[in-house]
Amino acid sequence: MSRIRGFHAHVYYDAATRPKAAQLREAIIGQFTVEPGGFSDAPAGPHPISQFNVIFEVPEFERVVPWLMLNRNGLDVLVHPLTDSNVDDHSKNALWLGNPVPLKLDVLRPQYRESLLPASQRA
Repeated sequence: MSRIRGFHAHVYYDAATRPKAAQLREAIIGQFTVEPGGFSDAPAGPHPISQFNVIFEVPEFERVVPWLMLNRNGLDVLVHPLTDSNVDDHSKNALWLGNPVPLKLDVLRPQYRESLLPASQRA
């Protein structure tokens, strides 16, 4: 069994929904213990459309994810664990709130860069 080192939540948006995404990002930062990522207004990595992410530790999952279920304001959200397999985490281990976004899994590295892990899990 793989050890879960934390989670990412990726919130997807487009030009029309960016203001909703910005409000959601501020709400998440204000209510939860997360490490916020910036806005990627263009495709980046496996994400074919604009998104931002937040990184959070395992104990925060039970607070963040139910809140996102009820407060994502129509935006699509990918929640995935941070284990030893970046590809599996973005595919078979992924949880989608809303509609899944087809990811470009072939660009993923097998392992996560340290900067993508919660601060407590970095060397």
